[in-house]
Amino acid sequence: MANVGDKLQDFKLKDQDNKDFKSEDLRGKRVLLSFHPLAFTSICASQMKALEDNVETFVQLKTVPLGLSIDQPFCKSAWAKELGIKQVRLLSDFWPHGQVAKNLGIFREKQGFSERANIIADEQGKIIFAKVYDIKELPDINEIIDFLKK
Repeated sequence: MANVGDKLQDFKLKDQDNKDFKSEDLRGKRVLLSFHPLAFTSICASQMKALEDNVETFVQLKTVPLGLSIDQPFCKSAWAKELGIKQVRLLSDFWPHGQVAKNLGIFREKQGFSERANIIADEQGKIIFAKVYDIKELPDINEIIDFLKK
């Protein structure tokens, strides 16, 4: 797994609106990469809704929250509509399959999806927080918010 202090590799993915997202466009801002294994699962839904519910807090903390999984952009679009996610970008690490997760060392080869993880990069793209959770564990959003407040 990527370690605190590592540089986040630049990446380009599609979001739930099939728009390009380039990580380099966020230089100068902190970024939360919130990896969830698969869309349309209950724990993953709660994880992404927690990001959406706390968007204003993330704005105040000068941090951009992003949800990532290996699902296709069209799947992410349907899921975002179902969950009512309108502000958080849900990124598709679909092709090359799981490449961002692989670069961060959190891709589960046997299952074909990522670990459940939160990774925060600072304004220069250096990883300042990295944690993998049990696949059935809902990450505590307050843990992330408290970290960002420090």
